[in-house]
Amino acid sequence: MSGETLRLFARQLASPLVLILVVAAGLSLFLREWVDAAIILVIVLGSAALGFAQEYRASAALESLRRSLALTARVLRDGRDLTIPAGDVAVGDVVLLAAGNLIPAEGTILEARDFLVSEASLTGESFPLEKSRGEPAFMGTSVRSGTASVRVEKTGRATAWGAIAARLEAAEQDTEFARGVRRFGYLLLRVMLATVVFVLVINQLLGRPAVESLLFAVALAVGLAPELLPAIVTVTLARGAREMAERSVVVRRLEALENLGSIDVLCTDKTGTLTEGAVELAAALDAQGADSAAVLRLAWLNSHFETGIENPLDAALIAAGERAGLSPAGCAKVDEIPYDFTRKRLTIVVNEGEHLIITKGAFASVLPLCTGLDAASRAALEDFYRRKGEQGYRVLALAIRRVAPRVRYGREDEREMTFAGFLLFLDPPKPDARLAIEQLAALGIAIKVITGDNRHVARHVAEAIGLRHATLLTGEELRAMKDEALWQRAPRADLFVEVDPQQKERIVRALQHAGHAVGFLGDGINDAPALHAADVGITVQGAVDVARQSADVVLLERDLGVLQRGVEDGRRTFANTLKYISITTSANFGNMMSMALATPLLPFLPLAAKQILLNNFLSDLPSMAIATDNVDPGKIRRAQRWNLAEVRRFMIVFGLVSTAFDLLAFVVLLRAFHADEATFQTAWFVLSLLTELAVVLALRTQGPAWRSRPSALLLGATLLVAAAALALPYFVPLASLFGFVALPAAMLAAIALIAAAYLVTTEAVKRGFFRSSRDSAAA
Repeated sequence: MSGETLRLFARQLASPLVLILVVAAGLSLFLREWVDAAIILVIVLGSAALGFAQEYRASAALESLRRSLALTARVLRDGRDLTIPAGDVAVGDVVLLAAGNLIPAEGTILEARDFLVSEASLTGESFPLEKSRGEPAFMGTSVRSGTASVRVEKTGRATAWGAIAARLEAAEQDTEFARGVRRFGYLLLRVMLATVVFVLVINQLLGRPAVESLLFAVALAVGLAPELLPAIVTVTLARGAREMAERSVVVRRLEALENLGSIDVLCTDKTGTLTEGAVELAAALDAQGADSAAVLRLAWLNSHFETGIENPLDAALIAAGERAGLSPAGCAKVDEIPYDFTRKRLTIVVNEGEHLIITKGAFASVLPLCTGLDAASRAALEDFYRRKGEQGYRVLALAIRRVAPRVRYGREDEREMTFAGFLLFLDPPKPDARLAIEQLAALGIAIKVITGDNRHVARHVAEAIGLRHATLLTGEELRAMKDEALWQRAPRADLFVEVDPQQKERIVRALQHAGHAVGFLGDGINDAPALHAADVGITVQGAVDVARQSADVVLLERDLGVLQRGVEDGRRTFANTLKYISITTSANFGNMMSMALATPLLPFLPLAAKQILLNNFLSDLPSMAIATDNVDPGKIRRAQRWNLAEVRRFMIVFGLVSTAFDLLAFVVLLRAFHADEATFQTAWFVLSLLTELAVVLALRTQGPAWRSRPSALLLGATLLVAAAALALPYFVPLASLFGFVALPAAMLAAIALIAAAYLVTTEAVKRGFFRSSRDSAAA
């Protein structure tokens, strides 16, 4: 058994409830109550084994999914070029890095070319640094452009990143769901303590044996709590993760499932998500708008010699050049000024007898570099750019400058250029994008398109996919806007255009400040800050390393329809988890209140401690199948949040309904049947277990129970345990062990009638409860 497996099993025994039971068993052993001690220990070990088996299976399945998304690294080891898991990089390896890679270890740069590194994860500095030979490379930082080789000197926890990661793990923030579970635990603890004190005081006033009273009080307190909650939460989430993987959505962090179901805003880039992602060069035009082979060749040389960030525009240019039969013969690369997200342009210097600077980039970034243009010429170029953008073309500008030869060039050389022409690219909207957006809207999720593209192309795509009359904010407007103003504007805007990476993160945080749960879908180097800031970071399988590492969820297909199904699965998982918590605690609360209230009125304890523990254990068994249950359509259509007040109200209302029928049962058993201690305890054990099982089927849906079909596994498990409850008093070895006796037929009929009346009443109360909940939510 591995160390991780042992830790998982130990975690099942680390619950305070389990420790209370172990103390109770020790007390029984001390008093030589061998049977009671054995029963308590068997139930403890049974619960732990059940939780362990379910969690182990869930953890194994999740680990398999995570391994399928593990980052890899390209290394030189023993003279061989290998691709290995990033976690297997060792001291002495030489790591080969390119744009988009996360640096998997700490070391010294051996060679570098146009190597820009973002160290924001370590230093918080938003702008990338250019690094050269002999300088350090730090684990966890990301390559923005260029290439390099790094000799590994430190790995894992020995690195600066490892030390930071260890501190972050120690101070890891809970998800909203985890915080809700913790607050719920505090509520149960207060109720448990009050119950224990009340029962102990009453029993002592009645002169009952102290040890028997203590064991009863402890069992009563434990019976109130859903002790299988950690296992059921894990199993439910893991099942949801497996089902989502079958639908091409892989969850990297299990806790993200609840958040995925709660998002009400989705921020997304347009390329490849709203559009086909198959970018093609539609035309290479000169400054007058005429087709130009010369412009195509210049643009092709710029893309051909680039060593920085891979992108679909350069891929489209290279493909067009190959179709045109272009070749770099007679032309050599001299230098490169890499693309960055501030300049929004890329410059290549080539030698073709003389040095030629070729700059390609965003029109608004390239035009100011150009000279020799009067006001009318600039206006004509701007008008052409706007018209093509409105027609759906993504337009880049090309400029050149011939200079005297030298060895190195820098950004200061991007000046006094000649405007050479336009490059027009097409990336048509996906045919099913409109339907996907409508389906997400039906789930209460608003779409916000965030893109670095110009406003004309973005608006064209938005109208094509059904976002008509979309409100637009530009990067320039965002720079001039204070946070307080953005908090007001961001929720009302649909398109954020011409933005930089830091602005993407700022938009996400503004939407969160306005009270929205935000999902962000992106796959590029510039998306990492926003992916990290979002409530749910979503990327695609082919994303760069830094995007995949920052994301919580990975789509195996770049399709909003896939994401829509993922949101539905997240909401289904969330609903089933809360279903278990609400139903189990209300049933347990009702039974425990019944016993606490009946204790001073009965001549004996309503149930023995071992009977309470067995009841609680058996009633929990079908709940392990609740992860498979069907969910009301209304739970899928709207985002869900943890609501402790609603859970507490559910527990009290339906718990007191259960208590009322328990007290009725007590009266019937004592007055009509004159039941002795063993008969009373047996009858009420059977009744309470049957009603706990039946109420799961009744309260699992907000509508009439007969109109909502439970999952086959949940129904089968419930019927199986119900049959066991009825048979237990007649199975002599176990019956005598737990103090049960055979029940007369008339008493069984009375139990059945009380259970039926309880279910009818629960259905009636349920209708009013959920109607008032809907009215409160609407208000």
